[in-house]
This record gives sequence, C-alpha cells and structure tokens, in this order.
Amino acid sequence: MGTTFPICYLDGVWLPISSARISPLDRSFLFGDGIYEVIPVFAGRPFRFVEHFDRLSRSCKALRMKDPLGQNGWRAIVRGLMERNGGGDMYVYVQVSRGADTGRSHAPLPDVPPTVFGFAAPLPHPSVEQLARGLSCVTAPDIRWGRCDIKSVALLGNVLQRQLGCDAGADETILLRDGWMMEATASTVHVVSNGIITTPPNSNDILPGITRSVVEELAQRLGIPCETRAVKESEMRQADEVWIASATRNVSAVTRIDGQFVGSGKPGPLWSRIWDGFNALQCELAGQPW
Repeated sequence: MGTTFPICYLDGVWLPISSARISPLDRSFLFGDGIYEVIPVFAGRPFRFVEHFDRLSRSCKALRMKDPLGQNGWRAIVRGLMERNGGGDMYVYVQVSRGADTGRSHAPLPDVPPTVFGFAAPLPHPSVEQLARGLSCVTAPDIRWGRCDIKSVALLGNVLQRQLGCDAGADETILLRDGWMMEATASTVHVVSNGIITTPPNSNDILPGITRSVVEELAQRLGIPCETRAVKESEMRQADEVWIASATRNVSAVTRIDGQFVGSGKPGPLWSRIWDGFNALQCELAGQPW
C-alpha cells in the first residue's frame, strides 16, 4: 500500500493527516473497540458504495454502536476525501470508534461521542508482469476470534498471520481451520475445479466480502458455474485455479501456495475472464450516480 494522501477527516474537521490526533483513552486505541470500511474508487467513482456502508452499519449494530452518520453523511465524507486529495483512482478508509471517556473501563459506554476518522490513499495497480506471474500465498492455522463477520479494527490475528506470509516472501496468507479453507488475512478465497468456482459460505468465521459478491455476479454474467459451500484444504491444494478477492486487489490469481504450483503455475483462463469482466464493469459504471 502506498503512502496516504495528505488530507484526512477527523470528527468533523478536514486537516493534514500529519496533524490528526486522537485521545489516548479512545476505545479503539485501548481495546480495538471500533469498526472500519475500505472503499475502492475508480476514476473518481466509489465502487459499491451502498454495499460497503450497509456492511459498516451491520458492523456497528453488531458492536451495539449506532451508525453515527448514515449513508448520506458517509457519502459526504467520501466525496470530501476524494475532492481534497485530487480525485482519480484511490481507496478510502473510514473508521468509527466507540469514542473516548475520562478513564479506562471494559464496559462499553453508549453515551460517549464516537470518534469518526477517514483518509484516502493511492489504489495499487498490478503491473503486467505481476498479472502474468500471479500471487504467492502461504497457509496458516486460523487463530482469529469467533466473530470474523464483523469488520472490526481488532485485527491482531490477521496481522500475525500476514506477517508469516511476509516472512516467507508471500503476498498473502490463507487461513485454515480443522482441515477447511476459511479466507485470507485480508481477502476472500475462491477455488476453481472442473470449471466451477467455489467459495466458502458467509458465517461468523468469514467476513462477507463485497468484492466476493462482484465475482459471483460476474460469473453469472459470463455463464461460469459458481457455488457456495465449505471447501476442504485438500480441494484448495488440488484446485485448477485459486483466486483472492478484496477491495484493493479486485480479483487476483494465486499461482503458488506453500511453494507448490496451483494448476499450471500460471493465472488460469477463468481468472482471465473474470478479470476482464471486472475491468469492463468499472467502465460500464463510470459516470453513473453512486
């Protein structure tokens, strides 16, 4: 990820991100008591804005916090971050903390004003060489907490497992639980076998991915069979193709897992069709209201 753009939003104020400050008693700082969203922006248009902020509201509700702004308020912040940081391609990050009180109490305090923060950063674009090579992943046991469906800022388990991948020179870490494939540290995982795309079902163990749903819609458009069911680790290792999907990566082909080739060791033909479909969808949506 690139360095953030210079202007951020913090509790009603636009300011240089280098000047932004929160209280050391903020509950996101002390407890990881907050939620976040990441929205890709293509050519100045947020992608799947409504779906991202529906998920943010669900995450707030799961933490028994009120969405402090609603979609119109979030729309204004996203628009402000885009305009103040030059527009074009970027991603927007927004975070809601339960806020800060005068002391440290484990019990949530619903009457404390929330902390609302947002920034923007360049959207990474893979090079032609990277697309041709595909990504490398490692696997690791899923050590995260039991409510991965909440997009919480408490990401220590993800961070530790992602570090394993970095130590191995890999792009991502795919998480396994009792012989079943879950997701990656910051991505949904799709496997392709015999021409069928398979993705594990949403549950408390998996974040409901926005880009995941785009992959499923594109598969339907292109006439590619797609199913949702539990995926065994052995199926992933024997798959013809494996992909990861996220807001900042779209859908990326995985060509190596734990040092072993996936399929032919090159991005597969169904991934190529989905990738082209994703780019075509962005062009189709350009200029439309969001």
